[in-house]
Amino acid sequence: MEASPIPCIHRAAVDLLTLARDLKRRKARERRGVFVAEGVRATEELLRSQIKCKGAVVSPQLSSNPRGVSLRVALADRGIPVRDVTQAEFLSASDTETPQGILAIGEIPDRTLDSLVVPARAHLLILDAIQDPGNLGTLIRTAAAFAATATFVLPGTVDPWNTKVVRSSMGALFRHPVISCTWEELDVFLRREAIQLWGSSADGEPMAVVSFPERIAIVAGNEGNGLSDSARARVSRLISIPIDPSVESLNVAVAAGILLYGARQ
Repeated sequence: MEASPIPCIHRAAVDLLTLARDLKRRKARERRGVFVAEGVRATEELLRSQIKCKGAVVSPQLSSNPRGVSLRVALADRGIPVRDVTQAEFLSASDTETPQGILAIGEIPDRTLDSLVVPARAHLLILDAIQDPGNLGTLIRTAAAFAATATFVLPGTVDPWNTKVVRSSMGALFRHPVISCTWEELDVFLRREAIQLWGSSADGEPMAVVSFPERIAIVAGNEGNGLSDSARARVSRLISIPIDPSVESLNVAVAAGILLYGARQ
């Protein structure tokens, strides 16, 4: 018996392919309030989350495996607009070396400091000028894995809705609160919530000899330069992770994970 064709929804008002291409730019994402989740896994995670999926761009490659076919059916069942394109057209919007045939467009959630519910025991991760998208995505995933209350993204850090960040977060970005703010906004928030600000630095006290407070925000600095002057001027304490002398340093996401684990003990 021949399988029924999978319905495709088109909306003339929105050229999803043109939109997906445009969303490679940070200014376009900020202006339009949407982002791209590329790949089967990222799209599946988007559909499982509370974030609205506004459409998808699909190439014939998506239907080359059962998982892709199921995803196409899920889009149709939800009434999500789908734009079928050729492989060449798809590649013009894709941002990966091995594309899987789908680009989903999601609505950036409205997450602010004022909307964040802070529990009695709060652990926050503060990101100070993190520039590598892969590192940022892994940091968000790490914060989610260790049940951090939220992650705050400060100026100089790559856009959390960058396609590479979305992909490397493995879906954590869709569930874990990630909030962009300035240092001044962070100052007000931490004072209001009575949260201590600590910094991660090689010249800090060994984490094994400190007692983490119930309400703490840990700053992770730039991959090459460490904590900025703005961070050092604000932190009340610097902590370090003792490592073997033969190793120069830890990856920023690895270090953040160790400190977040220590804070929750």
